Amino acid sequence: MNLDTRSIDAATLAHLQTWAGRTETLRDDITAAPVRGLSATLDRDDPAPAPGTALPPLWHWLYFLPRQRQSEIGPDGHARRGGFLPPVPLPRRMWAGGRLQWHRDNPLVVGDAVKRISRIESVTHKTGRTGDLVFVQVKHEVHNAKGLALSEEQDIVYRAAAQPHDPVPPPVAAEKGAAWQREIVPDDVLLFRYSALTFNGHRIHYDRKYVTEVEGYPGLIVHGPLIATLLVDLVRHHAPGAFIQSFNFKAVRPTFDLHPFRLNGQPSANGKSVKLWAQDHEGWLTMQGTAELA
Repeated sequence: MNLDTRSIDAATLAHLQTWAGRTETLRDDITAAPVRGLSATLDRDDPAPAPGTALPPLWHWLYFLPRQRQSEIGPDGHARRGGFLPPVPLPRRMWAGGRLQWHRDNPLVVGDAVKRISRIESVTHKTGRTGDLVFVQVKHEVHNAKGLALSEEQDIVYRAAAQPHDPVPPPVAAEKGAAWQREIVPDDVLLFRYSALTFNGHRIHYDRKYVTEVEGYPGLIVHGPLIATLLVDLVRHHAPGAFIQSFNFKAVRPTFDLHPFRLNGQPSANGKSVKLWAQDHEGWLTMQGTAELA
């Protein structure tokens, strides 16, 4: 499939939109080893996860991982286009954001046998400053033996390849004076470890030659899910007894491994929610989100 196009014609879009409504069901087991691995990667000092240990928010991304054979991997390190997700003929693919809700009376725990039912909710097209954009919204529902434990919507965006004279979107300044802050140094070891834990072969996170020469970015890209996980971990650190019942987030600007970045959290006056955001070394907003607490 040619992934050099910068535009989507009506016939291609109509074909891609036939994916809406498609479903996929996967099964997995919540095992302890990935939990130990992510705890170490996030620099946490957690006790060893025993059967029945609750899975922290967003750590379900350690499961239901892609298992394509090596011969089925595309040039960007992802699985070749098609299958459950539509074969969008644009080369740059990013996770743009999501919305999640946890069920307090039915947490996912180590030892659970789980099932994820996924559905393509929509395939939409927009025209941006640098060409066409295609947004794919996917809904996941994760069940254990007791029933529904987690609902999630993911927004995936596909973009045209970068060109030398593409306009650069204006950055947004991050807010100042957050009550909670943490600085992260996103070296390539951190990015490798998270890629390995999530079985993510996307070259933009570890292949510097590919990400700079093919996709046109200045450095390795820090995973959006990793930043989201770190933002939620900021809440866990400062409000350890709170139950996070929902989390919404949106990626605003890529974060690269070239400089440290900062996580910020500002709890509401009533303590029922936390405004969260990440910023780069220049103070530009890179991700924003809100965690609702119970």
